[in-house]
Amino acid sequence: MASKFSGGVALALLAAFGFSAKAIFIKLAYGYAQAAPVGAVTLLALRMAFALPVFLWIGLRESRNATPLERRDWAAILALGLLGYYGASILDFLGLQYISAGLERLILFTYPTLTLLLGALLYGQKIGRREWWALALCYLGIGAAFAHDLNLSAETSAVWIGAAFVFGSSVCYALYLSGSGPMLARIGVTRFTALAMLVSTAATLVHFLASQPLSALVQPLPIYGYGLAMAVLSTIIPVFAQSAAIRRIGSGRAALIGTIGPLLTIVFGWWLLGETISVWQLAGMALVVAGVVLVSRRGSAA
Repeated sequence: MASKFSGGVALALLAAFGFSAKAIFIKLAYGYAQAAPVGAVTLLALRMAFALPVFLWIGLRESRNATPLERRDWAAILALGLLGYYGASILDFLGLQYISAGLERLILFTYPTLTLLLGALLYGQKIGRREWWALALCYLGIGAAFAHDLNLSAETSAVWIGAAFVFGSSVCYALYLSGSGPMLARIGVTRFTALAMLVSTAATLVHFLASQPLSALVQPLPIYGYGLAMAVLSTIIPVFAQSAAIRRIGSGRAALIGTIGPLLTIVFGWWLLGETISVWQLAGMALVVAGVVLVSRRGSAA
């Protein structure tokens, strides 16, 4: 049991690392050709198209000898696929056109609070003392770094527009995490994740075809590289790692451990994008890490 819990924590940390790199790849892609920047829908379509063969192969393999899904299962997969990696992703990509990578991660990681509350409201899951303390530490840290980014911004309206998009992404992702737990237990981690991602990919490609010309797919080679990196490092690997973590330790704990993601993005943004980093951000990073360590320790949450 202890090894299962430790494995779940490790998988949640791996997922956080992969997801935190996504914003960096997006900002690098947006900044590559400023004269004719790639659009959010096009970049998301490239990401999902590169990931499509893997999800299609896994989905077919896992479904070959499995129990046929009922109508309610397909309805849940459709709804969660649209919420989790289509709705959340497109809103996130749009938000990153207005705000920094570090600020995006900080806003996006309001989802652990939402996930815990939805778990309590929808499934009667208990929010234990350990989770409350971890939550307080994490959000004190996020708040400290968040205040730093707001003070540096000269374009308040752009910040609020971007923040609204990213918060909408957070709501979508929290709904996905809350709803995915029962489905993971019902049809299995790998099968559910692959099918949900196929729904998300289909929705993304339909959105692209309805709103963009095919010529928009003609991009400079580095843009394809960023799209491929997002597909492998920030989609395929962390998506399956996150689902496996939820299966082992629950959506609430997985979400809380994922709060280390914003701090990873702040470091990556400073290192790769030249975004500023301050004492307030370092203090916030320390608080978030403390919260992650607290929730990761095996023991009673009561």
